[in-house]
Amino acid sequence: MGWWQVDADTLAGSRFTVSPLAEVTATLKTLERGTAGHPGEGAWLAAHLPAYRARLAADPITALLLRIGYGGSWNADFLTPPPTRDPEPSFDRELERVRAVSSADARADLEVSMGGPLPPALRRDDLAARAADILDWVWSGVVRPHWPRRRRIIEADIIARTDRLGRGGWAAALDDLRPGMRWLGASRLRINAYDYPPRDLGRARLSFVPVTPGRGWVAWDEARHYAVVYPCSGVLADGPRPAAADALARLLGAGRAGVLIRLDTPKSTSQLVALTGQGLGSVGRHLRILLDAHLVLRRRAGRSVLYYRSPTGEALIAAQTPR
Repeated sequence: MGWWQVDADTLAGSRFTVSPLAEVTATLKTLERGTAGHPGEGAWLAAHLPAYRARLAADPITALLLRIGYGGSWNADFLTPPPTRDPEPSFDRELERVRAVSSADARADLEVSMGGPLPPALRRDDLAARAADILDWVWSGVVRPHWPRRRRIIEADIIARTDRLGRGGWAAALDDLRPGMRWLGASRLRINAYDYPPRDLGRARLSFVPVTPGRGWVAWDEARHYAVVYPCSGVLADGPRPAAADALARLLGAGRAGVLIRLDTPKSTSQLVALTGQGLGSVGRHLRILLDAHLVLRRRAGRSVLYYRSPTGEALIAAQTPR
């Protein structure tokens, strides 16, 4: 299995962070694959996939670059740089790191992804520029119009993960971050189930980066900055129907029960809209009623307001759940 040795200093300095470039990259990887990572991606994928395919049909060089860079078992490193420690990263600033990659480094990274020499069509000097252009296209047409909402969802996930970390330690915060990941103890973090040699992260910087599409990866650079990019938990897809759902629907109404059930971790109004499929006005009315009934509490996290179940709300859920 692939695992990292993470010493106490690296863990203490690690952080959850927002990266617009990681969000765009995860979106691009979803468009490139052409299949939704979770059910909630179906609508926007259907809306944007035809334009994406038309864009690549008109630019076969970029299409080949992406097919090789993302299509193997290893992402081309220059396409997935770890985020900086900038507390307010801008997409343009992050994108410049991709655009500034040298031609030699871009070709070398693609050869690693391909597992051999590049085809003649990619033996050229504008690969980084082409990669930056398609990332900018995805940002402008797919991500930026919805970035405030996506960012609120990402921030809500970070709040929930930080809360888990405080209550249950690194195992509680990281074990379900991405498939195959698990905190093994003794300063060991399993990244995946592949048979990769372990990596020592002593004196490295480590970031955990949530994204809303259902794609994730790991990345690092020569400056020993490591990142784990992971899909936000349950952002746009419903999990198995809770056993309490039917009983609570009869008690509170289906819409209100759906909101209360999904507040097992703090969530923003926008996230609840995405999860329940209800309109913003309906979710807002349900939250006001649940707040008045003291079943839900709220707190501010940066520019967002997050809602979560009160002890009374937790007791109501527990009372309806078969033991």
